Amino acid sequence: MRTATMGPAQRAEALAAMAERELDVLVVGGGVVGAGTALDAVTRGLSTAIVEARDWASGTSSRSSKLIHGGLRYLEMLDFALVREALKERGLLLERIAPHLVKPVPFLYPLRHRGWERVYAGAGVALYDAMSVSSGHGRGLPVHRHLTRGQALRAAPCLRKDALVGALQYYDAQMDDARYVANLVRTAAAYGALAAGRAPVLGFLREGERVVGARVRDVETGEEYEIRAKQVVNATGVWTDDTQAMIGERGQFHVRASKGIHLVVPKDRIHSATGLILRTEKSVLFVIPWGRHWIVGTTDTEWDLDKAHPAASSADIDYLLAQVNSVLAVPLTRDDVEGVYAGLRPLLAGESEATSKLSREHTVAHPVPGLVVVAGGKYTTYRVMAKDAVDEAVHGLDRRVAECVTEDVPLLGAEGYRALWNARAGIAQRSGLHVARVEHLLNRYGSMTEELLELVTADPGLGRPLTGADDYLRAEVVYAASHEGARHLDDVLTRRTRISIETFDRGVRSARECAELMAPVLGWDKGQIEKEVEHYEKRVEAERESQLQPDDLTADAARLGAPDIVPI
Repeated sequence: MRTATMGPAQRAEALAAMAERELDVLVVGGGVVGAGTALDAVTRGLSTAIVEARDWASGTSSRSSKLIHGGLRYLEMLDFALVREALKERGLLLERIAPHLVKPVPFLYPLRHRGWERVYAGAGVALYDAMSVSSGHGRGLPVHRHLTRGQALRAAPCLRKDALVGALQYYDAQMDDARYVANLVRTAAAYGALAAGRAPVLGFLREGERVVGARVRDVETGEEYEIRAKQVVNATGVWTDDTQAMIGERGQFHVRASKGIHLVVPKDRIHSATGLILRTEKSVLFVIPWGRHWIVGTTDTEWDLDKAHPAASSADIDYLLAQVNSVLAVPLTRDDVEGVYAGLRPLLAGESEATSKLSREHTVAHPVPGLVVVAGGKYTTYRVMAKDAVDEAVHGLDRRVAECVTEDVPLLGAEGYRALWNARAGIAQRSGLHVARVEHLLNRYGSMTEELLELVTADPGLGRPLTGADDYLRAEVVYAASHEGARHLDDVLTRRTRISIETFDRGVRSARECAELMAPVLGWDKGQIEKEVEHYEKRVEAERESQLQPDDLTADAARLGAPDIVPI
């Protein structure tokens, strides 16, 4: 089984190795597109490195709707090529690339009008299914169904009877977006890529007009490195314009940020066996199953404030509650909200002033020799974006390079996953864990679950649930620091796990135990443990305060009240 360890020693070694010789490709940006680009490049035989300013997926790629989907609403815009491309990618992820991380999820679309709406919406969903099957990778999902009002209410008793006359049910897929990116980076590392988070680019190295690398600072030690590369790929999402400014020009396109917020509520607050998709005045609203929770989202508003920590205002939360309550028999209240998160979509500007009309297509450009820029797109099609970015970079290399192979490269944990799933009862018996725990691990780590169980065998105490977040085992915290590149408490509570949005206390009760579990792996003393816990508590306090503010400006100011980084 292929694997890779991304602990503190491996990170330090990777940074040193990046500076030792000229690389073929240096990727800047550790979101899904950057991680996918690193995997694409290294699996073509190119010497590759990837650096990220903060934690892997700490920007947009950890704050999405957690959906892998074809974009049903893009059919209404007649963007058939985008939908076809996304449906093919959805099928590849489900069937071949990451079956342990990407799962089918049903959605119910309530019909409000008799006759014409069923024909119109039904034709769209039928086309969606047909395009999925024709892609050659869509046979794993059930096809859509037409439901009467009675059938719809049995599937989703939470709906008000007067909110629908019937319904359609169809399938898409979902994943934990931040876990997916961390896994993607580890997979690239397993094939030989050098990877380092918490290593922002301070500027690009130039020889005349040509970009020949980047100057990077290790924020954990303060040390700076000059990393030279034949081609640098800028995959920084909503930071694209800022990164381009380092070479003294904006580039050939402009990226605007659109804010989307999501609410997380407990499973028992919405009585339904299926997710929901609702049409709103401005866009669509999803109610998405998420373990023992629901995710409700999203909004679509322009954002030009702090990109690192987009804030959800009280108005954003009220808007989502009003939209979802328009169809629920038992309305949600503020007291039902466990977690709130806000993310920014990187949209290519120029098509319209309204952000919801901006393009979800992606663009690749070569603004100056040695620098490739990739921007736009959507999470589902990250692999296509990565392929296009590396194809562009290859033009600047003076040798023949192999074609993209990532369509056939499963992520770490995918190989053997289905066999282990079939054997989960036996694994539970051998490990002493309940079979539900084993299922949880398999759906987060796939075949790498065996590495986690080795930790439990060596220290049975790691097989206990984490205080205040009993969906997760203590071993998962240790594994996040030793194998998955987590450097700080926030990395574990917010991205390697989702405790920060899945508990009413936002992870505060779990913080100290979590920090104490990470400490031996990361070499923390008691003073650093206190810093980590204090930093996390201040972050939660600032987020809660921002969510009480009436608008974006005041919410942004409140969120920025917490410091961003924990010095060691």
